[in-house]
Amino acid sequence: MFSKWQLFMFFLAAPVIGFFFAFYQENPILSAEWTQLQLPIEQASAQVQGINEGITVTKETLGRIHEAAKKEQKAAEEHHEKVNELLALSETQNAKSLSVLDEILSNLLGDPVGQTFGDNATVKVYSLEESGYRGYMAKVHLKNPKALKMVLTDDPYGETTSQAAKRKGAVLAVNAGGFGKDANGKLFPIGITVVDGKIKTFYTYQDLDFVGFNEQGRLVGGKVTSKAQLEKMGVLQGASFLPTLLKDGKKQPIPREWANAKHPRTLIGHFTNGDLLIIVIDGRRKGWSSGVTLEEAQDKLLEFHVKDAYNLDGGGSSAFYYNGQILNRPSDGRQRRVTTNLVVIP
Repeated sequence: MFSKWQLFMFFLAAPVIGFFFAFYQENPILSAEWTQLQLPIEQASAQVQGINEGITVTKETLGRIHEAAKKEQKAAEEHHEKVNELLALSETQNAKSLSVLDEILSNLLGDPVGQTFGDNATVKVYSLEESGYRGYMAKVHLKNPKALKMVLTDDPYGETTSQAAKRKGAVLAVNAGGFGKDANGKLFPIGITVVDGKIKTFYTYQDLDFVGFNEQGRLVGGKVTSKAQLEKMGVLQGASFLPTLLKDGKKQPIPREWANAKHPRTLIGHFTNGDLLIIVIDGRRKGWSSGVTLEEAQDKLLEFHVKDAYNLDGGGSSAFYYNGQILNRPSDGRQRRVTTNLVVIP
């Protein structure tokens, strides 16, 4: 049995004991410590969840990048195949264009009277016979632009087309630019002369046109007024005469003093594929050939589907050399000595 004193002390201590238990259960310091411990755990859990979500997003992004790369690779492969197809088509079309040109010329002129298939050039020669005139023409396909040369004579009295051709080992040659003669009978080229990219003469006259060939062997020409213009055109070979006959398949005006006059002619032009057409027409020979007007020459060149064309020196200078001999009949009865000749070395 508790004594009165013990009961008194028990009841006196009861609130303290109750407060102690309450303090222990709801101690804010302990609760704060627990909360502080709980927050990092929750934050860590949130970070882990975020990382997992990030990994999922990264996988999706990588998947999209991979798909895009596959599409780009496929597009590149398709582009490469398309380029190869275009190249093959280009080669086929070029071959077809050569065949079409040969067919056109054969239909108009008959079979070639001579053919040369060299490493640097292919030459096909045709006999040209129309009402009132005769001549020869050559279609030249250059495989190497260096096969075409402008030959400037070293002889002050000139040289014949045959001499120039044999000196250079050419299979085909025609006379080229115009020339003059001084009081001593020495010859000099008029206008502009370019040989292997070097300007040999440069005299500009308003009425003269330049006829040249660039680094690709393409026919270029027209009015040239400066050496810088020649350099910009990339000219390797060239000489001067007049007039320009065709430009982009259109007739060019014929100077009044040159109009409607029949003469021997040396003409040069090119087709749309770059192949050259070189023509020499005889004239001033009764019963053989009276020559042609420049207007008639324009019509004939258009009939042959020529794009650009020029008139070179004509008259007694016109000469057509092929495979060791002169085929045409020069109006002087023999070859004239000239200053420049255009030759093809196969």
